[in-house]
Amino acid sequence: MSMFNRSSLLQRRRLVLALAGVGLSGRAFARPLAKVSIQVWKDPNCGCCQDWVAHLQQHGFEVTVFDEGNAAARARLGMPRQFGSCHTALVSSYVIEGHVPAADIRRLIAEKPAVLGLAVPGMPVGSPGMDGPAYGNRKDPYDVLMVQRNGSHAVFSSYR
Repeated sequence: MSMFNRSSLLQRRRLVLALAGVGLSGRAFARPLAKVSIQVWKDPNCGCCQDWVAHLQQHGFEVTVFDEGNAAARARLGMPRQFGSCHTALVSSYVIEGHVPAADIRRLIAEKPAVLGLAVPGMPVGSPGMDGPAYGNRKDPYDVLMVQRNGSHAVFSSYR
């Protein structure tokens, strides 16, 4: 093998190794999801509300909890009573009512639609916070509703 070919081969190997290193280091330093602050109003004695708060924290939310019930917060924030549940939250100017999955909240924030917020009316078994061992792994179907400021709504996501 000539000196030129050997040198060329070594340069190629170095280039391949360098590019592989860049690819690996890019993954090693990938940024985690940004912390998003969310305020939650709930009853101080409600276990499923606390489980929902834990779900949010596990998915990177910084949660501030107000243990004073949620009826006044729901009314003040403009969420119609028909979408009511046991806790109300505020995140990035959106109202979140009930057991909305963290992934749907992140999607709402990313897409930035001109809406009031999201709601999971009632307390469907299998939704975040209503999915612990006490429920025997039961999962009822439910919808996450996107609520408009005028009170109308559409399905944002479905869980079957």
